[in-house]
Amino acid sequence: MDKKTVAVIFGGESSEYEVSLKSASAVIENLDKEKYDVIKIGITREGRWLRYEGNIDNIRNNTWFLDDHCKEVMISPGKGNENLIEVENGMLTHTKIDVAFPVLHGKNGEDGTLQGLFEIAGIPYVGCNVTTSSICIDKDYTHKIVEYEGFNVPKSLAINHQTPEEEIDGFAKAVNYPVYVKPAQEGSSIGMTKAENRLQLFQGIKEALKFDEKVVLEEMIHGFEVGCAILGNDDLIVGTVDEIEIPGGFFDFTEKYTLKNSKIHLPARIDHELCERIKTAAKGIYQALGCRGLARVDLFIAEKNRIVFNEVNTLPGFTTGSRFPNMLLHAGMEYKCILDKLIELGMQR
Repeated sequence: MDKKTVAVIFGGESSEYEVSLKSASAVIENLDKEKYDVIKIGITREGRWLRYEGNIDNIRNNTWFLDDHCKEVMISPGKGNENLIEVENGMLTHTKIDVAFPVLHGKNGEDGTLQGLFEIAGIPYVGCNVTTSSICIDKDYTHKIVEYEGFNVPKSLAINHQTPEEEIDGFAKAVNYPVYVKPAQEGSSIGMTKAENRLQLFQGIKEALKFDEKVVLEEMIHGFEVGCAILGNDDLIVGTVDEIEIPGGFFDFTEKYTLKNSKIHLPARIDHELCERIKTAAKGIYQALGCRGLARVDLFIAEKNRIVFNEVNTLPGFTTGSRFPNMLLHAGMEYKCILDKLIELGMQR
């Protein structure tokens, strides 16, 4: 069997840069070297593309870009057989890529921009396409489409720096405090706050506007959160549903990556009937948004087991300890097999 050349791309200009390094390290470490020739392409915080050929530990500790053997690279926008161009001492070297595996979270990686580059270059890639990626990164657009398709969503209001205070106050009065304040296009709860009163609401809006020009205000859903890992294009594989237990506050960036006060229950502490309803809703949302390859669909379980949409992550955390692979692992799918399947799905383009 001929090996496939897989370009794993990590880093990026996103605020989730460090998360990408951890996810990509796990992917690189677990790709079957009997099946794949792996090219490691790192994008620095400043946006430089470098081919890195050193060990994985330097990716994990964020010293990879200091390696003297890093070479400037670029993706050729012209369709053809030679897709990666390395630049060294004024000389260009071309390398064919069979499939790109972008392991970048958030802006400039998970939002359709990188996917657009692959489309132009004619390179197959893992994950959702340009349209779905750009929609799902935006909490406002995602909620509107999911609601249009008939699913429950929290009441919300999209605002910017020009939105009148009266409109913001009117929304808070209609839904009651607490109100969640979220940058529209940030992941990992970055820039997100929970406002218990008007002062905290406007402080939260000011903070969120540092990360995005559009901010989403959202009512609090009283209940608990569950997640659903989905793998596939047309025939979908669904992992075991998990549950987030949060004693206080909310699942912010620190809690997501330390679980200092929170706990992930796998499987979720729910009965079979509710579990099946969650999976059905998650698959329906996945298909409604046009997801391909993979996504984690997060949902709230409110009063009387009402299922309410939260968000979709088109490239969720991907370490061996992350929720997405663990949900599939619990359902009987090993990490290496997940990677194989994602590459197979990506190459179907």
